[in-house]
Amino acid sequence: MTIVFDRTRLEKGIRPPDGDGSVQVRLDPTMEIETAKVFAVYGKGGIGKSTTSSNLSVAFSKLGKRVLQIGCDPKHDSTFTLTKRLVPTVIDVLESVDFHSEELRVEDFVYEGYNGVMCVEAGGPPAGTGCGGYVVGQTVKLLKEHHLLEDTDVVIFDVLGDVVCGGFASPLQHAERAVIVTANDFDSIFAMNRIIAAIMAKAKNYDVRVGGVIANRSAGTDEIDRFNEAVGLERLAHFPDLDEIRRSRLKKSTLFEMDPTPALEAVQAEYLRLAASLWAGTKALDAKPMRDRDIFDFLGFD
Repeated sequence: MTIVFDRTRLEKGIRPPDGDGSVQVRLDPTMEIETAKVFAVYGKGGIGKSTTSSNLSVAFSKLGKRVLQIGCDPKHDSTFTLTKRLVPTVIDVLESVDFHSEELRVEDFVYEGYNGVMCVEAGGPPAGTGCGGYVVGQTVKLLKEHHLLEDTDVVIFDVLGDVVCGGFASPLQHAERAVIVTANDFDSIFAMNRIIAAIMAKAKNYDVRVGGVIANRSAGTDEIDRFNEAVGLERLAHFPDLDEIRRSRLKKSTLFEMDPTPALEAVQAEYLRLAASLWAGTKALDAKPMRDRDIFDFLGFD
């Protein structure tokens, strides 16, 4: 419920508790995705989660799976390489009908992308005024109301940057496996360590488990592998820092649409291998994140 405090009360020094007036959320434990395999993709901001998610979605579709990708970032740019545009968000379309979801049609918020991948951008509340969990919850509710999840084999949540609140950890309520995208550097691995802690916290109450690590934008994986061994993680895939990957974003294309080169064909094959591995089922990893001070001391000594 939104609470508005008038100026007179503020002038008297009566201020609302921090967070009131915002769109906050208590997640509905009955709102589940029952039939599809669900994956949540996390990682440090700017590490390439959307590129990874979109190309993984295409790889699943190339394996004959019906795929739905849900972007969970207010920038709503998760799916633009699939759709070739920035599509309206769920919050945008709900607001346009005064949040009467029964007035919406499927085509108002679900868009078909490359190779049949279905795309949804959840969007987000205005900066500083809401909770990302509300947005994810409304998106899943809307998809269930229109029976869209019943005809889907794979759902991929592409989640905003670092996990800083319970709201943006809410896709973990629905996911079977969480995968973490990281580079072979201090900042990415430090962020990954905190993300592991969030996943393990959610795993106490939900079925989600850590599925593994995707090394991205990295020539080597030595620091990633050293960290994985220390905390109980495994590397699922490795994508090098290729210029073709950078150019694919500029061309608003997935890697599977780019002119073939030997290096690019190797990356495509790695995505297909990763999709097949995830579909077959990765083991649940019982990772044990380090304390901030410990990981600070652990990393960065060549």
